[in-house]
Amino acid sequence: MTVMTPASVDQQEDAEMLVPHSDLTDNHQPMEVVAQPETANTVETQPVEDPSSSRFTWRIENFSRLNTKKHYSEIFIVGGYKWRILIFPKGNNVDHLSMYLDVADSTSLPYGWSRYAQFSLAVINQVHNKYSVRKDTQHQFNARESDWGFTSFMPLGELYDPTRGFLVNDTLLVEAEVIVRRVVDYWSYDSKKETGFVGLKNQGATCYMNSLLQTLFHIPYFRKAVYHMPTTENDMPSGSIPLALQSLFYKLQYSDSSVATKELTKSFGWDTYDSFMQHDVQELNRVLCEKLEDKMKRTVVEGTIQQLFEGHHMNYIECINVDYKSTRKESFYDLQLDVKGCCDVYASFDKYVEVERLEGDNKYHAEQFGLQDAKKGVLFIDFPPVLQLQLKRFEYDFMRDTMVKINDRYEFPLQLDLDRENGKYLSPEADRSVRNLYTLHSVLVHSGGVHGGHYYAFIRPTLSDQWYKFDDERVTKEDMKRALEEQYGGEEELPQTNPGFNNTPFKFTKYSNAYMLVYIRESDKDKIICNVDEKDIAEHLRERLKKEQEEKEHKKKEKAEAHLYTIIKVARDEDLVEQIGRDIYFDLVDHDKVRSFRIQKQIPFNIFKEEVAKEFKIPVQLQRFWLWAKRQNHTYRPNRPLTHLEETQSVGTLREVSNKVHNAELKLFLEVERLGFRPIAPPDKTKEDILLFFKHYDPEKEELRYVGRLFVKGTGKPIEMLSRLNEMAGYAPNEEIDLYEEIKFEPTVMCEPIDKKFTFRASQLEDGDIICFQKSLPVESPEYLRYPDVPSFLEYVHNRQVVHFRSLEKPKEDDFCLEMSKLDTYDDVVEKVAQQLGLDDPSKIRLTAHNCYSQQPKPQPIKYRGVENLSLMLVHYNQTSDILYYEVLDIPLPELQCLKTLKVAFHHATKDEVIIHTIRLPKQSTVGDVLNDLKTKVELSHPNAELRLLEVFYHKIYKIFPSNEKIENINDQYWTLRAEEIPEEEKNLGPNDRLIHVYHFIKETAQNQLQIQNFGEPFFLVIHEGETLAEIKLRIQKKLQVPDEEFAKWKFAFLSLGRPEYLQDSDILSSRFQRRDVYGAWEQYLGLEHSDNAPKRAYAANQNRHTFEKPVKIYN
Repeated sequence: MTVMTPASVDQQEDAEMLVPHSDLTDNHQPMEVVAQPETANTVETQPVEDPSSSRFTWRIENFSRLNTKKHYSEIFIVGGYKWRILIFPKGNNVDHLSMYLDVADSTSLPYGWSRYAQFSLAVINQVHNKYSVRKDTQHQFNARESDWGFTSFMPLGELYDPTRGFLVNDTLLVEAEVIVRRVVDYWSYDSKKETGFVGLKNQGATCYMNSLLQTLFHIPYFRKAVYHMPTTENDMPSGSIPLALQSLFYKLQYSDSSVATKELTKSFGWDTYDSFMQHDVQELNRVLCEKLEDKMKRTVVEGTIQQLFEGHHMNYIECINVDYKSTRKESFYDLQLDVKGCCDVYASFDKYVEVERLEGDNKYHAEQFGLQDAKKGVLFIDFPPVLQLQLKRFEYDFMRDTMVKINDRYEFPLQLDLDRENGKYLSPEADRSVRNLYTLHSVLVHSGGVHGGHYYAFIRPTLSDQWYKFDDERVTKEDMKRALEEQYGGEEELPQTNPGFNNTPFKFTKYSNAYMLVYIRESDKDKIICNVDEKDIAEHLRERLKKEQEEKEHKKKEKAEAHLYTIIKVARDEDLVEQIGRDIYFDLVDHDKVRSFRIQKQIPFNIFKEEVAKEFKIPVQLQRFWLWAKRQNHTYRPNRPLTHLEETQSVGTLREVSNKVHNAELKLFLEVERLGFRPIAPPDKTKEDILLFFKHYDPEKEELRYVGRLFVKGTGKPIEMLSRLNEMAGYAPNEEIDLYEEIKFEPTVMCEPIDKKFTFRASQLEDGDIICFQKSLPVESPEYLRYPDVPSFLEYVHNRQVVHFRSLEKPKEDDFCLEMSKLDTYDDVVEKVAQQLGLDDPSKIRLTAHNCYSQQPKPQPIKYRGVENLSLMLVHYNQTSDILYYEVLDIPLPELQCLKTLKVAFHHATKDEVIIHTIRLPKQSTVGDVLNDLKTKVELSHPNAELRLLEVFYHKIYKIFPSNEKIENINDQYWTLRAEEIPEEEKNLGPNDRLIHVYHFIKETAQNQLQIQNFGEPFFLVIHEGETLAEIKLRIQKKLQVPDEEFAKWKFAFLSLGRPEYLQDSDILSSRFQRRDVYGAWEQYLGLEHSDNAPKRAYAANQNRHTFEKPVKIYN
């Protein structure tokens, strides 16, 4: 298989390779071919529509005498484009002929040109044509890659050998076949325009969901039912699955561009972590349909899911020699079909209904007849109108102990006849009047391997001959071959490069193949492919989505026209009064909350002032505007007034003057002077005048507010204006006040006292500076004042943090909120939490930090005084959270940290009971200490009973802990620790006795393959030399106290690495089990196969935490 590599001329590798563009040769006559008009395209393109193609033959005479490094053919035209062949007669720094297809006029094409071609290049064998050397490839040509081809086309030794037939009379024949496709820019491709349909945006790894949603949407009867689910205008899509699905379907039906699925996944209760996990289409399909079925109950569309997707089959067991038959009817929403070992869908159905013989050791226990030879199988009672077939492309490989993807070729027909061969799949009670002839509606494809890949769907919405590919945001028209044959999987053979030379054709596995098929029954076609229009959609939904669309269009229009406009944000005294002390404390204003104007850039600023006059009722001549400036210390203050000249300029010019950063906004402060309530003309401003802003602080109320601004003279002193400030604050004229300058607040607060006797200039005050003032405090400030002065209050505000506390047991719900300081120490934080909970001892509080990515508590709690302050508790990598989880312990955390806590399940020797005990011991304790502690808490069968501790995981015993093992390293988070009495027979093992593992199991289909599923309580059993299975069975039955009737149904198997080998009563078990230490012997065990009827124990829930893939859950 050849490899495409763009490379430089001097590259030495034996590979196909791009060569750099070189100058055109002159005086070549083009060869005319039927052409398409030339179009300039950009990169990121994909081919569509019918291509233009042509074959060009180049006859090179006196070939061996060519002494140029490069040699070009004359120009020929294909698809309206000029092409030529470029060869290196002596090789492009390799001992092979090098040959490329070149864009002849690349230097004169418009900027951003691009074209796509599939082509083959050949050196013709003039003696035996079948030995011609031909290689093909495809390429997106552009300015950087204007030629493409093969650096090592064929060895020079073969080419120049006169006996080989390539050079005849020193003449070489070179042939090029070129197919040019019109290319469409990926980014400008319009799915709606090209196909009439739109795609779905991918949230991360949600292509599996997108392919399923498109399939369901294109079942019109299903879509109609979703539209008719009752919802109201008060519902929020993110909290209601029906409304979110209605909204999504409506947008898919009427939108012009791809649709987002975020509202729908939010309605599932998925956080972003779920969205970024690739799940299983089949699992999601089931969960979603179950959820919708539930939501449809007691509504007009109740039962729709069953009507569309539910079929029934009958499981039967029929005795051969006596008249006894057991049947069980079961429903299904989809069918799992085997791919491995089956060539097509019919072969899978044949396998599905295959009859299994129950005979020999595997006889069936018929109620009144005892053990009997029997036939076991499945037949279909009825098939649903919409048949969903899940193909088992993934299965467990026991040899490799891993999941694998089955890429075998597997065919599926356009029409599926399930009545074939006289209804071989149907049960006797099936209604034969129903014609089970199905037509293919959609093919869901998985491309990739077992650990991930990409999903997309081929659908024909109206069952016409036209197929469409729905690949996330992109929808394209496709032909039937693409939707069917190319999705069968299997291997594909590359065309031979050197036919006739006995070279083995190169085959490669196709990793894209069908994964789920949807068929619609012919007789139900008209009902299911029904008309769905506006009248099916609730008025409130239409209105809601119409508004959304209008807003979207408006934003789109604004965005498109943004370059023509300037946003002018005008801050006024009123904004400062409203915001300071409420929304903000530092600087003067939040510009996002002030009045903004969208003004065309060419409009003169003076005209804009008229609009301001209308808006704020301030005459034009009484307005004075100040530009804001960002200072070096990251504060943002009014800097200087606009000049008269600047006010005559256009808004756009002014924005450029004011803003060094490229930003479409112009931020201004509107200064309006007033006499009483009447606006008056602003005073003339000289260089001596400084505009200062004033904030007043009241330590009693812990309140900061804006009280106004004043012009002061640089040579003036604060002491001269104290009475004016007292008036602004509402104090008596002679009230003693202290002044501070608010200098900066990032990264730390800087607020320093101002000496009232210094001049403003001496205190380095300038336009836009902020002075905070308060009543002077006595030398000893009262204790009840938390923040007695401006600096301490600003420090508090800067570090203030509202924390949402959640109980660790209910990690999704806020329990309470507390206002804290980021500088609060560990002790401060737990003290405040304890106070909130009414707890006397704060050391019994244990905190756990929040993971911002998974939106879950972090796995490890915060250690006692393990973090310096609150700020560090809330930080997670580069993100900051405002959530902490708490739990109340029964002993102080410092004590607990010195102890190891283990949950141990004690299994009583004679009673059928399990009691879980929490054991706390110092970390340096041993397993022996745990067992001694446990003896004081449990009831033993006799006083001298010995205990042991086992590690049980997924119903298997993995370890017997030695009594001297330290408990510090034992983890009970994922597996169960089980304590039990050691049976007497195990204490007295003879030299030839073996201790084996015995586990319960069932065979189960999970994730598309048959798996051994263990359940129940595993145990040890002593087996003796020469003991038969029949003898051992008696002991097991007695130990487990299983009734005869039930025990007769049990099967016994020797399992090694998960593969069962069924045993007969006469088998000697000791010969099966290798004589070795019991540790690790879980790899081989005696399996008891029977149905799992035992009630699930509560603690077993722990065992399912350790799964490899998060199961799909829809929470709402």
